[in-house]
Amino acid sequence: MNELANKNLSRIVTENYQAARVFEKYGLDFCCKGKRPLQEACDEKGIATEQLLGELEAAIALPATGNDFNQMSLTELAEYIVRVHHSYVRLNMPQIISYVHRVATKHGDRYPYMIQVFNLFAELQDEMTHHMMKEEKVLFPRIKMLEIEEPQNGVDYLQAPIDMMEAEHDRAGTIMQQIRELTSDYAAPAGACTTFQLSLSSLRAFEEDLHQHVHLENNILFPKSIQKFEQVKTASVY
Repeated sequence: MNELANKNLSRIVTENYQAARVFEKYGLDFCCKGKRPLQEACDEKGIATEQLLGELEAAIALPATGNDFNQMSLTELAEYIVRVHHSYVRLNMPQIISYVHRVATKHGDRYPYMIQVFNLFAELQDEMTHHMMKEEKVLFPRIKMLEIEEPQNGVDYLQAPIDMMEAEHDRAGTIMQQIRELTSDYAAPAGACTTFQLSLSSLRAFEEDLHQHVHLENNILFPKSIQKFEQVKTASVY
């Protein structure tokens, strides 16, 4: 158990995707804050490490289901991210912001924090729209090209846009963390209307998808791309 407690959150999820479900249950960010050891993350949030480790080991012991992201090619993984996660964002963000806007308009006097939630999510919608466009038009095509031809433009060919995307991921994660804190972990107040409840449940689901989305990029696609870049560059020298 101590070995697992000393591993980084991102590494645990990369090796065992079933762990993501347990981390989401306890509100542990395994993407933007995934470089922390599990023990440190538990201490920070006041979580009983032994209890979480028990649930984590039970989840990991289950047969793996779904995709093995580590075995995907760069092209397959990039296309999966666009097809699944970018599509999720484009489909759900307009609906979620509509729900939150209605709540902020009708109940903002009683629950002023929902006005802040609306402003934050509107900012995130604008940032995510531009972020995904940059990935689809610039970074992902460069990554895919690594599998069919030699890179020509030096280390900045990948590292600079990856650094930019990771910084934007951090910003998105910070915004969702602020929303989580403002809503007390997406808890609906007593007597909340259906739209209020739907807003909060949709925001929770969005954050969970964002964690998976960013994890696939930060912890699998981007490191594998840099590794591939270095391999291709080295091979071209000889």
